[in-house]
Amino acid sequence: MTGPASSGPASSGPGLAGAALVGFVATTDLARAEAFYRDVLCLRHTETSPYACVFDANGTMLRVTLVPERAAAGYTVLGWWVGDIAATVADLASRGVVFHRYDGMSQDESGVWTTPDGARVAWFGDPDGNTLSLTQPPG
Repeated sequence: MTGPASSGPASSGPGLAGAALVGFVATTDLARAEAFYRDVLCLRHTETSPYACVFDANGTMLRVTLVPERAAAGYTVLGWWVGDIAATVADLASRGVVFHRYDGMSQDESGVWTTPDGARVAWFGDPDGNTLSLTQPPG
């Protein structure tokens, strides 16, 4: 299978340096996940099979894979670099996304935390409870 934004597999190089990355996230409900990743996060849907729905995440293939039971991960499973985290948070919040708040972290009114190096991060969940994040680099 080829990546969503390519005409074929990337050329091979040492190890995996020349190979395209494919991201995976688990769901127990393909239709619900497809609607969220397509309609709420606005990722381009490329295909759905009985096993997964596939999206083009800005040139990276994201496979949302059907599982009978999702194991809870206590960490972020997917994240996006964004140029303006305040605008992105506001847009996603207008689409119904609720941003997580964590005890002991100084997050602003929108749920954005500033790291010691100046990056800004916000976390939210998908319908299966997977933790997703947005990061605006420092500067």
